[in-house]
Amino acid sequence: MSKAYFFEKTYTGIDFNVEEFETGDYENSRFINCQFPKLDLSECSFIECEFEGCDFSMTKLYGTSLRDTDFNECKMVGLQFDTCSDFAFSPTFESCNLDLSSFFGVKLNGGVFKDCSLQEVDFTQAELKETLFENCDLAKATLSATHLQKADLSTSYNFSIDPELNNIEKAKFSLQGLPGLLDKYGIVVD
Repeated sequence: MSKAYFFEKTYTGIDFNVEEFETGDYENSRFINCQFPKLDLSECSFIECEFEGCDFSMTKLYGTSLRDTDFNECKMVGLQFDTCSDFAFSPTFESCNLDLSSFFGVKLNGGVFKDCSLQEVDFTQAELKETLFENCDLAKATLSATHLQKADLSTSYNFSIDPELNNIEKAKFSLQGLPGLLDKYGIVVD
């Protein structure tokens, strides 16, 4: 049985917990102020789609494809991005709340996180080479065996990154971010 295909559709203000969400492939589509909390989006594909002001809290993403898909001002608390399809995985996030989400082992090289809350996010073993973290709050985020080569964290804050447990070669940090690289040594930087 083939999946449904939707092209260049716009969905505005729909609560998909009330109206049925059809599993399928969505391409060049926009979702504005839609509600997806606790919904099962497994095996769906979103290609070159835009989500604005949507709520995805605790949504299931098993096998979900996110290719060249933008999320703006979305609530995405507790999502397991590590269960998404890794084929061409390339979402971007701007002004999103991604607290308590998991990117464990995810390959998101060249990714973009702008003005996002990434508190308690698990980035363990993730490949985030050349990823931009612009003005992001990484309080209590887990970064262990994470590949951050050439990543830009120069405007982000509240992170704690052990240089001995992560690959941070040529990554960018600000002087204000220096304490986040020295936490494990108990050094006080004024």
